[in-house]
Amino acid sequence: MNIIVKSSVSFILFFFLSSLSWAADVSAPEIKASSYLLVDFHSGVELAEKNADKQIEPASITKLMTAYVIYKELAKGSVTADDKVLISKKAWKMEGSRMFVEAGKKVALSRMLNGLVVQSGNDAAVALAEHIAGSEAAFVTKMNEQAAALGMKSTQFQNSTGWPADNHYTTARDIVLLTRALISDYPKYYKLHALKEYTYNGIKQYNRNKLLWRDDTVDGVKTGHTESAGYCLVSSALRNDMRLISVILGAETEKARADYSQELLEFGFRFFETHKLYDKGSVLADARVWKGTKNTVPAGIVDDFYVTVQKGHYKQLKGLMELDKSLDAPIKRGDVVGTAIIKDGDQIVHEVTLLALDAVDAGGFWTKVTDSVKKLFN
Repeated sequence: MNIIVKSSVSFILFFFLSSLSWAADVSAPEIKASSYLLVDFHSGVELAEKNADKQIEPASITKLMTAYVIYKELAKGSVTADDKVLISKKAWKMEGSRMFVEAGKKVALSRMLNGLVVQSGNDAAVALAEHIAGSEAAFVTKMNEQAAALGMKSTQFQNSTGWPADNHYTTARDIVLLTRALISDYPKYYKLHALKEYTYNGIKQYNRNKLLWRDDTVDGVKTGHTESAGYCLVSSALRNDMRLISVILGAETEKARADYSQELLEFGFRFFETHKLYDKGSVLADARVWKGTKNTVPAGIVDDFYVTVQKGHYKQLKGLMELDKSLDAPIKRGDVVGTAIIKDGDQIVHEVTLLALDAVDAGGFWTKVTDSVKKLFN
């Protein structure tokens, strides 16, 4: 693709990818875990990471996908919070963390959700999976289909609970993709992840995410632990409209996973800031189109645009655009028409594609002929 730099723009643009460079005097805390990742929720910028693409056993972090699929079914209306969930013997016999439902009884889906999210009940996960899809195996198919739809390319589920199983794995980066989707797609149900306790059948159990007690800006997300997976925690905190997501996988103790998560969150909020620059649908340039019913197409972004930068660097960022100068109609909405580049001094720190925000149909015969000539001399 032929690219030109449209350096004569009279305004400054700010864009990002999923990486960030910062000064050498800013370094992430030392985290002794198998892998970890700290990401800004709005921008997707990664602020700290170790082995973020390493495939690991996720333990009960798996239940984030279990919950996501259920939230999706609730939003579709295929199930309701008032549904009565029949507790099978398989669900009742589940080991590990449980909400202590009884076989043969029917329990409101809303109560089962609390047991899944707050108490991390394996019995709740299996019973809900059976209610949604008829069997846990069929529900796991839905989980894997949803993982693929979200772009979780290094994830494979074998059950709804996170119980150790061959070929049941994910990565810190995939967990962030899921967590961002859960928070943005289902904010109503995400509130469940901030509940500190839940009582069922006379048994009160406490959320294992200790950060909910330590830090009132933390409002989720999920813990996990098995002997083979170690101690895992996905946490999220919101401060002054900036939300961070931290993933710790394979810590040695329950205390360590909470301490590491807190350290990562503090690091992110201390050294970085996030700004919303453009609303979704904003037009940032007009790209030249040849051989079409129109000469230009609006180029821009389809989602709200945020940028995360090291504190003190925001005002010194400058940007430019590279627009494809050989665009031939027809152009479809969503086609890539260029690239926006953000620079900190001479260093390129972010890039993002510009998309066509409208369609341009192919022009008539004479337009095609004249534009072909003009294009040769452009």
